[in-house]
Amino acid sequence: MKILLLGANGQLGRTFVEEGGLAARGELVVATRDGTLWNGERAEVADLAVPGWDALLERLRPDVIVNAAAYTAVDRAEQDEALAKRINGQAVGELGAWAAAHDALVLHYSTDYVFDGSASAPYPVDAPTGPLGAYGRSKLAGEHALRDSGADHLILRTAWVYAPHGHNFLCTMLRLGAEREELRVVADQFGAPTSTQLIVRTSLALLDRWLAHPDARAELRGTHHVVASGHTSWHGFATAIFEEAHARGLLSRMPRVLPIATADYPTPARRPAWSVLDNRSTARKAGVALPDWRNGLAEVMEQLAHRTH
Repeated sequence: MKILLLGANGQLGRTFVEEGGLAARGELVVATRDGTLWNGERAEVADLAVPGWDALLERLRPDVIVNAAAYTAVDRAEQDEALAKRINGQAVGELGAWAAAHDALVLHYSTDYVFDGSASAPYPVDAPTGPLGAYGRSKLAGEHALRDSGADHLILRTAWVYAPHGHNFLCTMLRLGAEREELRVVADQFGAPTSTQLIVRTSLALLDRWLAHPDARAELRGTHHVVASGHTSWHGFATAIFEEAHARGLLSRMPRVLPIATADYPTPARRPAWSVLDNRSTARKAGVALPDWRNGLAEVMEQLAHRTH
């Protein structure tokens, strides 16, 4: 089995490479926008912004395509919606069209931003969508394009994603926490901080089930919510990050974290106030536990502490 990983330099793609699970399941080919991995190794070139990138698929002929590539600059997308739609929407449709014609399976990642955030209970996978901004619209366009392609697919929606590497809330908080005595963090947006490790483990469990149980594919095909359990605010997440970091010696002191409202921190893109996704059907179908978000945070902080010490 040949597996193609797109977006191998992103925080999710890099975790896939480092964890080794895809390579253990077949011949893994990794691709990045410029053909170079973060560690200097070579990769295939797959720039989804450029029409014709999918010639790579015809040359490699993968059986499974894991699409961890995306345009993720939420605020910049407000001024750059055409590019966001090209990468997150049209390119996903091209991917689906090739996969449908060649009986390949596509694992594709989407986002809580397809919802408007007005709910007060976790969103089930079939909840009505209503993106608030350009990024969410582009990701929803990708979902529709992949479904409409007729390809076998697993659309894995996730939220509040972080890793011990890359650009994310956790890495930003650790940097700012070392520099400042006091931080102001939004306390009226809620979600489940989700580590890339949890996403990778759940993705592999779903892939294994797909491959081992052809009779289960009708149930597996479609959309899944891959997030940690429980929820918190950005303020709560920041506070937990600092507590974990201080306990492990990653921060010499705890900065003060003051709660503020979304209105006090205006951004070009509107964020959903409620980004909690119902993950229960995913846990059942994948046959995995999706632990509380604090578990994933502790795991990642242990990794960081191990690297530092």
